[in-house]
Amino acid sequence: MTAPMRRGKWLGIGCLLFSAHLPAAELHFVALGDLPYGSDEVAGSNFRNLIDSINRTESQFSIHVGDFKSGSTLCSDEEFHRQRRHFDRFSRPVVFTPGDNEWTDCHRKNNGSFDPLERLAKLRSLFFTPYQSLGATTMPVESQSVVHPKFSRYIENQRWVIDRVLFMTVHIVGSNNNFETRDPKAVAEFFERDAANRVWINAGFDLAGTQKIEAVVVAFQADVFESASHDAAFPRHSGFLNVVGETLLPRAAQFGKPVLLINGDTHKFRFDRPFSLNRNMLLNVYQLIVPGDQDVRAVRISVDTDAQKPFRLSFIDPR
Repeated sequence: MTAPMRRGKWLGIGCLLFSAHLPAAELHFVALGDLPYGSDEVAGSNFRNLIDSINRTESQFSIHVGDFKSGSTLCSDEEFHRQRRHFDRFSRPVVFTPGDNEWTDCHRKNNGSFDPLERLAKLRSLFFTPYQSLGATTMPVESQSVVHPKFSRYIENQRWVIDRVLFMTVHIVGSNNNFETRDPKAVAEFFERDAANRVWINAGFDLAGTQKIEAVVVAFQADVFESASHDAAFPRHSGFLNVVGETLLPRAAQFGKPVLLINGDTHKFRFDRPFSLNRNMLLNVYQLIVPGDQDVRAVRISVDTDAQKPFRLSFIDPR
């Protein structure tokens, strides 16, 4: 049975689990990613100190936006189990969305020359269950594998609602989202996942429009600006064209209320409103890029949808 969260009562509304309403100003969560990078003796120890620091906060849950290992380390079962133990170390719920370092790049010789699709299957079996998060204390979440049986393998796409804020994870990764035209297997994987992601995003915003949702938070790994200009002009070869340029940003603009996009990938903290659509700035859409790599910090986010600045940020630094 799924253990309850420390705060908030969960109520079933349709197929989605909602928490009982609490004042939005009391909603706090943590975002982190691109950690740990390096040896377990050094990077792993620093990461465990960060988790312990997160556990001492009053945050309700955490989101890890992928890359739980660097791009030049082994994609071994041993490494995967080590990182699963890290997620178990979180005292409160933690939700994970995969990064490219965990699977798309595992074909590299210094990663162990693994089959990326085999590693993705391993990730899904080890880090995801249909109805609950990770963490020593879990919370109920919905996965696309249950909501959309056509996309039954996409157990990693998850969503949950707390205090009229909808949270979604979407499996969008760096390395051009695995859209590698020289590899037919990669291309086939990309198009199937891209279709699933677009359905998941549309379903989330459809839900937000019918359930009086006041803000939407979308978490994924890739920094989509790696292959796009700031006016969201994605080239045709971009793996982010359909899912971000033609789905996520238009739906966020249509929603109109605060939308926070959280990603990692580039390791340098940034928080701004950089997106435009049809040459119009999307003033309701914020982007948070979490620190990572050698910057071993997490970001604590407070949400108050009644405030002029709906998202307030502070760092969690274990040093």
